[in-house]
Amino acid sequence: MESSHLNLTQQLVHALGKKIMQGSYKVGDSLPSEADLCIEFNISRTATREAVKMLTAKGLISSRPRQGIRVAESKHWNLFDADVLNWILVGKPDLYLLRHFLQLRLAIETKAAYLAAQYAQESDLKAIESALVRMKDATNGKDDTHEADIAYHQSVLTASNNPFFIQLINFITTALKVNIRFTNRMIAVTQEEYEAHVEIYEYIKNKDPEAASKAALITQKATLALVDVQIHEYENKSPLT
Repeated sequence: MESSHLNLTQQLVHALGKKIMQGSYKVGDSLPSEADLCIEFNISRTATREAVKMLTAKGLISSRPRQGIRVAESKHWNLFDADVLNWILVGKPDLYLLRHFLQLRLAIETKAAYLAAQYAQESDLKAIESALVRMKDATNGKDDTHEADIAYHQSVLTASNNPFFIQLINFITTALKVNIRFTNRMIAVTQEEYEAHVEIYEYIKNKDPEAASKAALITQKATLALVDVQIHEYENKSPLT
């Protein structure tokens, strides 16, 4: 197994989690037995059993007597788990998963902007301003355009000052990275998109929750519409083309 700071149980969890997300083990497939996993990964039965328990807790597998270890349906996966989100990024996310991400972002980020306009502190506003400076620099090639965009969305979530929204930062970050994978854009933030982000910030700064939410909704709907078009084209693509 890969060398890392993780203990043997954690290494097995990550190895199997990645294999599931990469499609080596598909939904309904049987995984090797605990005894076989011990041999394959050269670790103890105790460490293997603990790894199976951890993956079961994350919803990725089910383990029952006489049925063995099987990959669970994706609806049971804990998609807010930090490990699962990381495995998604190294796996094979598709346009449908991206749409699912964006549909939830539509709900999360519009409400986060609304709450930020109500509860943002001065330090929160400075963090959003700093992210906007990075985004502006990115449009001129002076900063990493993708990282700048991610920093902006993270700062708005933090500005909501709602601990539940703040804990969704990993989810939003993964959603943005999956989006980057499918857009294949060298520049993640155009001038028009930058100005739209500035507009959201101004509404937050001026404590106008309704306007901030509406502006965030417009940007999220625009992104979702682009993905819907891609899916439509994919579903209607001739098998001969």
